[in-house]
Amino acid sequence: MESPSAPCPPSGFGAQSALQGRDLLSSADLSASETRTLLALATELKSGQRQIDLGGKVLGLIFSKASTRTRVSFTVAMARLGGQTLDLNPSVTQVGRGEPIADTARVLSRYCDALAIRTFAQEELAEYAHWASIPVINALTDLEHPCQALADFLTLQEAFGAVDGLTLSYVGDGNNVAHSLMLCGALLGVNVRIGCPVGFEPSAAVLSQARALAQGQATIEVVHEPLAAVRQAHALYTDVWASMGQEQEQADRERAFAGWCLNEELLAEADSRAIVLHCLPAHRGEEISAGVIEGCASRVFDQAENRLHVQQALLAALLGG
Repeated sequence: MESPSAPCPPSGFGAQSALQGRDLLSSADLSASETRTLLALATELKSGQRQIDLGGKVLGLIFSKASTRTRVSFTVAMARLGGQTLDLNPSVTQVGRGEPIADTARVLSRYCDALAIRTFAQEELAEYAHWASIPVINALTDLEHPCQALADFLTLQEAFGAVDGLTLSYVGDGNNVAHSLMLCGALLGVNVRIGCPVGFEPSAAVLSQARALAQGQATIEVVHEPLAAVRQAHALYTDVWASMGQEQEQADRERAFAGWCLNEELLAEADSRAIVLHCLPAHRGEEISAGVIEGCASRVFDQAENRLHVQQALLAALLGG
């Protein structure tokens, strides 16, 4: 008697299962297929096509920097998956009193199933990952913001149906967000154009890494003139000029970035279908005009919502949902 055939696994199941138990410290930790699988899973979770149960799993948050979207979206994502979140604020744990990362990571690995860490140095994140026996997720460092990039490209995919061959122009400081946009865009075949004043370029090492990941399927470039940066782009993206920890440079940066505000003039140079993105919080009248962030091209709040969906997909994949 012929045995009944087994049900087919969901699309992308192989790539999804390959992520189980891994860390996400950088956008470059994912392959192109794994990145696409996470975006597809996020879409299914957002639409209600997929239900994943992580009941009994616990996510620990260690945030040394202020956070609204990242903290709330991880907490809600874990709740929607049936799990729990512990806010391990350094100010109320032994982390803030100098307990070694090696000890903290090993102890928390006995209590939690994953850690999302938001800190300054990428090296600190890497040390947590070295000592922890559970997945460690980069919830933002001074070098990268990979969860943000996943949400950004999901938003771009929703707007255009597919992202291959599109051009995303980022105008502003070549910071952690710019780095993850270059790396994730390279994997997805998106041309990424970083426009910034001289002296505010992204890391040369990350730029080289992104170009290598692109494998000739996308262009990754840096330009120093605002109009050239945005011309015919499908997405215009900006961020604050002074990131967390750079507040004392605010006045100097305002002078350096004069002419780099993402306003109606720059938007007019982009593709007629172009969307506007910003990772928030935004300073209207500085890096972006009020008219542009509130205009019909803006997808800023869809983008913020998508943090929830991509992080839900990421947690499900890393924790074996």
